[in-house]
Amino acid sequence: MSAGIRFVVRRLLRGLLTMWFAVTVTFFLLRLLPGDPALAIADPGMTEELRADLLRDYGLDRPLGVQYWEYLTQLAQGNLGVSFRQNQPVLDILLERLPWTLLLAGSALAVTVALGIPLGVAAATRAKGTLDRLIQVGGITGQSLFVPSIGVFLLYVFGVQFGLLPIGGAIDDDVYGLAAWASIAQHLVLPCLSLVLVQLGSYVLTLRSTLIDALGEDYCTLARAKGVPERRVVWRHALRNALLPTTTLVGLQLGFLVGGAVLTESIYAYPGVGRSIFEAVGQLDFPVLQGAFLMLAFAVIVANLLTDIAYGLLDPRVRTA
Repeated sequence: MSAGIRFVVRRLLRGLLTMWFAVTVTFFLLRLLPGDPALAIADPGMTEELRADLLRDYGLDRPLGVQYWEYLTQLAQGNLGVSFRQNQPVLDILLERLPWTLLLAGSALAVTVALGIPLGVAAATRAKGTLDRLIQVGGITGQSLFVPSIGVFLLYVFGVQFGLLPIGGAIDDDVYGLAAWASIAQHLVLPCLSLVLVQLGSYVLTLRSTLIDALGEDYCTLARAKGVPERRVVWRHALRNALLPTTTLVGLQLGFLVGGAVLTESIYAYPGVGRSIFEAVGQLDFPVLQGAFLMLAFAVIVANLLTDIAYGLLDPRVRTA
């Protein structure tokens, strides 16, 4: 077996172990939430007999160990359970909302990378200059922002005060064709901008630091001695090595996007998986909470797996680690 295949297999096994750990922690932590899950199924004034019947029907009267084993068995069959509140398969509920979360997270990540690379290069190639200092101040300021704070601020300024953008939802009612796409884009601006402003700073500052180090390496000095233009030294030689740490950062930022999506989607009433988590917490809807957490955990694990593989492609030395 080649080193590359062994590298991928190790990462896959690590991902499966991480997923099992996420399943286990999620299952038991949710059972520690205060409140009676039976209240999410029926009226609070129900009799004790009816409450017992409901708990038995949903398997909530059994020992935790039995519930856990049955949940793993159902999960292996692709069954995430049935929502207490909506009385629908959890998988159907989440698959309906997943595209909105993927659109938000993917857009925020794409914009972050598209802006972060030129800003990082500009700061590194003008180190200690005015532009570099301005970019550093902006990056540090962005890192200090809190998603709910910036979300409420943007919502008030652009949505309420000036009325330039929608203040909630993902698409207007009764729109079709190009008008529907335009509506989706308008509703996406503020949630996406909230996430980009918070994470862009760390990406730019990391790329700036690694690129400055790369530009001082011997291979860049040798390239300059051979008469290679500075622009080509930066973009062709130094940037590839500088992107190695930022490739890992992109994978970590996806985890942040997943966590930030819960807050962002709640602020903007964006109908994604994060919004489902927010709604299910108040309803003690265990199946929806479990399914949503596992879906987000799976997305993070896959993103980190792809990041590891991309890192291995950029630096073959990693494959033997």
